[in-house]
Parts: sequence; C-alpha cells; structure tokens
Amino acid sequence: MDKEKQIRKIKQYMKKRPWLVFLAPSLMGVLVFFAIPYMDVFRRAFFSSAGNRFTGLENFRDIFANEAFQKALSNTGRFIVTCIPLLLIISLLISLFLYQHTKIGQYVKTIFLIPMAIPIAAVVLLWNILFDRQGFLNGFLDFFGVDAVDWMNTEYAFWIVVSSYIWKNLGYHIVLWIAGLSMIPENIYEVARMDGAKEGSIFFRITLPNLLPMVFIIVVLALLNSFKVFREAYLVAGDYPHESMYFIQHLFNNWFRDLSLGNMAAGAFFISTMLILLIILLQKAWENRE
Repeated sequence: MDKEKQIRKIKQYMKKRPWLVFLAPSLMGVLVFFAIPYMDVFRRAFFSSAGNRFTGLENFRDIFANEAFQKALSNTGRFIVTCIPLLLIISLLISLFLYQHTKIGQYVKTIFLIPMAIPIAAVVLLWNILFDRQGFLNGFLDFFGVDAVDWMNTEYAFWIVVSSYIWKNLGYHIVLWIAGLSMIPENIYEVARMDGAKEGSIFFRITLPNLLPMVFIIVVLALLNSFKVFREAYLVAGDYPHESMYFIQHLFNNWFRDLSLGNMAAGAFFISTMLILLIILLQKAWENRE
C-alpha cells in the first residue's frame, strides 16, 4: 500500500508539473554522463591512483611540481591568449565587411564555413602536405635557395596550430558576429549619419556597445573550442610533439596511458575549476559593463 501511495503522489506531482516529463530524459543524461563522472573525478583528486587511500592535497602538490604540467599549462595559456583576440578581431572585421556588402556576403560566408565541415583526418593530411620536410612549403622555398625545414619540430609549430585554429573556427564566429549585427536597428545608423557622425565614431559608439551581449557568448565559445585543437596536434606530432605545442591535452593523454589517475583527476579538477571561474568573471565583467 505504501508503494501505491508513493506512485500516486508521484503521478499527482507530475500532473501539476508536466514540463518535468520533457526535461527528465535530458536531466538523466546530464546526471549519468556529466554530473556523476565529475563528482567521481572530484573524489579521485584527493585519493591515490587506486582510489582507496585518502591523500589530501598530495596529488595537487605532485602536478604543480611536475615540469611537464607547468610547460603544458603555460603553452595552453599562451595559446588561448594568442588565439582568442586574433580570432575575435579578424572575424569581427570580416563580418562587418560582409554585413555591409550583402551581395558578396551571401557567397563568401559559405567559403568561410567550409573548414568546419572538413574532417580532422583531412586537416592532418593538409598539414603534412604543407609543412612536412618534403612538403609544399619547403618545395616552394627551395626555388629561393632556402634549406628544407621540419616545421612541426620547430618554434613555428605553435604558430601553425594557431593558424589552424583560426582557420577552422573563423566561419563560425563570423556567423555569430553577423547575427549580433543584424539585431542592431538600422534607424540608429541613419540618424547618426544624418547628424554627421563618421564611420569610426559610429563603430565605437553604436556598433561595438550594441555587440557587447554577443561578445560574452563568442568569447566563451572561442575559449571552449580552443581546447579542441589537440586532435590535430596529436595526430600530426604524436604523444611528445615539439615543446612549443605540448598542451594540457597531451599531458592528460600521457597520464591516462600511464594510469596516473590521481594526477589526471587533480589536473582535470584544477583546469575545470579555473575555466568555470574565468567564465563567471567574464560574465560579471560584461554585466557590469552593460
């Protein structure tokens, strides 16, 4: 009888809140595939690799003293600080041009979106064709008497990864910028031009302030996408690439292979916490600016 009463109460509760029926599958998916695994990672960050001995902050002390972690963290931070401003500025300038020239924009937008549809394997093949010691770039430079260089094993490797990230994500951010530009009423521009405002003044006093709500979304998406560049770098250079492109993802992959679960959990918890705090700070900064 108690079970029947509980079932009736649940049915009555669900009738009063029918939206739960639609949300339940998604909530269960988030719980099973994200929330529970993350809590397990949080637990393992304070336990030994076997997961049966509480070690406190020992795992965190180990990773912060690890030179590989320090190098990977600094390279990842350098990559993010370099890529995101470049991507935002280049995509904004192109989107402004395309928005003002709608006839050209209809065709050019598709060209910028093509890299998003290219499989990772094809991107890796393109890298090898261009930057291998026997690749196209060395063949071109050979005409000018320049010796062949293994580009992926030099400091240039970092800038190749940066260029690849911008090339692959440029079209997506152009679409987001154009969406933000289309939400600005045209009559504001007309009034400003009638009052004699110049294009530079219109951009900084009308366009840019109205794009601020969109900037937060674009920055967060660019930040999250910057952690996905590892696939190309790993397929090209393997577990131990040139030190300039040795990222956090390489380190985590090596820890996983060595079954260093304690270090991996502590590193994942630290990185995810930093990302969450950074996103919260960005949100607060944009809310205050608005």
